[in-house]
Amino acid sequence: MLMRTDPFRELDRLTQQVFGTPSRPAAMPMDAWRDGEEFVVEFDLPGVDPASIDLDIERNVLTVHAERKGKAAEGTEMVAAERPTGTFSRQLILGDTLDTANVKAVYDAGVLSLRIPIAERAKPRKIEIATGGQRQEINA
Repeated sequence: MLMRTDPFRELDRLTQQVFGTPSRPAAMPMDAWRDGEEFVVEFDLPGVDPASIDLDIERNVLTVHAERKGKAAEGTEMVAAERPTGTFSRQLILGDTLDTANVKAVYDAGVLSLRIPIAERAKPRKIEIATGGQRQEINA
């Protein structure tokens, strides 16, 4: 049996996997870094209604859901539709060293910023050594 390959069809399939489709948008891009005593994560969510953003943390797994609806009104003819619409979702596994009970979230100018404090138990600390004023010999 002969199979005909279409290189443009394969390119279209690969492009849909990388950039997503209207029914299955690509993942939301993010940056993450440590800033002193906090861990900062920023997600790019331009055009998303803040009321549609949902954040959940369960067992150190942070889940972000957001929805971007199309702008075209009913009865209009769409000329170009390149911006992804639909539901976006992303999960991050947070380490045990983060204080997930005190996460702060701010959405401004299309960027969702999360600030997660470092847990007290994970911060370096100095341990003082008490002396009784007398020398003690340690036998092994």
